[in-house]
Amino acid sequence: RRLFTKRYNSNYNMTSKKTFKFQRTIYSTAEHCCVPLCQASSKYNSLLSFHTFPSDAEIRRKWLVAIRRDKFTVTPHTRVCSRHFNKDDVREPLSETGRRLLNKGAVPALERPPPMTEDDGDAGEKADIPMDHDYASASDPAVVDLALDDNMSLRDEILKLREHVEKLTMNQRFGIHRFAKHNANCFSFEQTRFLQPIDEMFMFLNYLVLGSKQRDLADRYGVHQSTVSRIITTWSNFLHTVLGSVRIWIPEEKIRAHLPAEFKDYADTTVILDCTELRCQCPSSPLLQSEMFSAYKSHCTLKGLLGVAPHGAVTFISQLYAGSISDKQITRESGILSLLRPGMAIMVDRGFLVDDLVPCKIYRPAFLSGRSQMSACEVRETQAIARLRVHVERLIRRVKKHKFFDTEIPLRLFGNINQLYTLIARRR
Repeated sequence: RRLFTKRYNSNYNMTSKKTFKFQRTIYSTAEHCCVPLCQASSKYNSLLSFHTFPSDAEIRRKWLVAIRRDKFTVTPHTRVCSRHFNKDDVREPLSETGRRLLNKGAVPALERPPPMTEDDGDAGEKADIPMDHDYASASDPAVVDLALDDNMSLRDEILKLREHVEKLTMNQRFGIHRFAKHNANCFSFEQTRFLQPIDEMFMFLNYLVLGSKQRDLADRYGVHQSTVSRIITTWSNFLHTVLGSVRIWIPEEKIRAHLPAEFKDYADTTVILDCTELRCQCPSSPLLQSEMFSAYKSHCTLKGLLGVAPHGAVTFISQLYAGSISDKQITRESGILSLLRPGMAIMVDRGFLVDDLVPCKIYRPAFLSGRSQMSACEVRETQAIARLRVHVERLIRRVKKHKFFDTEIPLRLFGNINQLYTLIARRR
């Protein structure tokens, strides 16, 4: 019993001295440590205890990491010697026949175990004593494994980031390579992502100001074409509602306060009116075709009435009507009559015959009315009005040359074409 106690106590005494001595024991079977390069065996080291792997899967995984055994099959006979555990993790036996036990959750320590030395008094056994491993020449195996795991995780993350950067770079460079894996007539949408409101507004401005096509915007912003259509409809309605609440009609007294000098002979002019026509796609219905066909343009059009103050500010924008509507009818239905008062004057083109509708004076170029020629006074007045009407003609030219109207208006836009047209005309 004294010998048993002495052997177990001397184990940690030797540990404190950073050395172990081989002590040969006589057993029918010998237990061996499974840690790589550790040749400790119960045949020579009765001071050591040998412990089986825990049943808990997570703790067992930690054991395998700590002893650096990655692809290793654990059996009921697999052991780890006590040299690889901290002193506090091992509990001494309570009796002579008892075994050393490990505390719950104990894991092999990452520190280097103390080296083992031969017993000087047992020289006869030197030939059978195996040489122990040396940890001084390399890093701790468990630390190396953990570092390798981190490196693998970082390598995977780097590959994902590279793919993401390559995808973003490809999206920024517009070329045939973007469609190499897809049909030439379709755009690729690998993901439909959520756009911030500021990005939606910027997309809408690209569409409205630059005349960008919806399919092109869908590819550039990485969303589906239906999403682009929804964003355009939403923002056109929103801006039309917000800006539509701002009154653009200028009162008569403010117009006279800012009246240009060239209008001195027509000082009571409040607004210069004219109509504009925009080409649109012909509908399949013959009835709709007849309503939208413009005899003046010989094409299906949408027609609107615009008004400009003498100093050039846009003061009136009507909604768009079918191209067959007359100037007189559009004047009646547009709402301009409710803004005109006696004492005002409007300036119109020669064919704008609305004398019986408006309650104010009209400045219009003179007609020949069956005469061979006009009088000198009528000629001078016609030339003067033509020079002054250039303001509204320039506005109409700028609207019609807008990139949005470079091509004919498709039928699918008829649901919100008035909102888009009003926004374009207001910004002129």
